[in-house]
Amino acid sequence: MEVLKQALLMLRDMAYICIMSRLLAQINIAHLKAPIDHPSIADFSDNLDKINSIAESSDGFVWRLKDEDNNATSFNPYNNELIIVNISVWQNLETLKNYVYHTDHIAFFKRSSGCFIPMKQGHMALWHIEEGAYPDAEEGKKRLDHLNEHGASAFAFDYRSIEQFS
Repeated sequence: MEVLKQALLMLRDMAYICIMSRLLAQINIAHLKAPIDHPSIADFSDNLDKINSIAESSDGFVWRLKDEDNNATSFNPYNNELIIVNISVWQNLETLKNYVYHTDHIAFFKRSSGCFIPMKQGHMALWHIEEGAYPDAEEGKKRLDHLNEHGASAFAFDYRSIEQFS
């Protein structure tokens, strides 16, 4: 009986370690009204470096997809230059939400909303990753497309369903 108890405690500890080492990846996409360098969306494009810097200095930030220009506007997994991609990795949902809703990001998001065409499908997905397994734009697209086509699962979920898959 003692051996079984020790084995169960070991399994519990291993599960805890696995859960605690998981990070939260997110993708969000947006459909621009004009190309990224068009004057009509200059307020958005001119402030990308600032908002990305806020993200990178936020508690819980781990990583974000970026190119040699320090942003992700050159990635084009949807074969449409007007659909831009943002992928980042966070320690957990609380730190992601803190950045999204309690920093200058929220004002930037509201102010920039006129630069975008409303999306017909979901534009954001979340999923768990192991540290160091950072997603590329194609993986993010695959996760978001899966969520839109099949609904929430451990493969991809949203804010409403995260509790089911954490």
